[in-house]
Amino acid sequence: METIKNTANYVGDKANEMTSGASKEANKNVAKDSDASMGTRASAAKDALGDKVDESKNSASAEGNKQAATH
Repeated sequence: METIKNTANYVGDKANEMTSGASKEANKNVAKDSDASMGTRASAAKDALGDKVDESKNSASAEGNKQAATH
């Protein structure tokens, strides 16, 4: 039963990691857009950093759940 729970958590964490990664890339593109205002670019850069942190947390959590499910 614990293996099923860990597997489900792994899948959820990987999905969240991918979502955060996509959001990070979108925010990076806005931050690099010279046509956007400085405020918009700064906000997008800040959001990209937050997305990177979320992506890293989800990746670490997914790896932990993967290891727990296989042992």
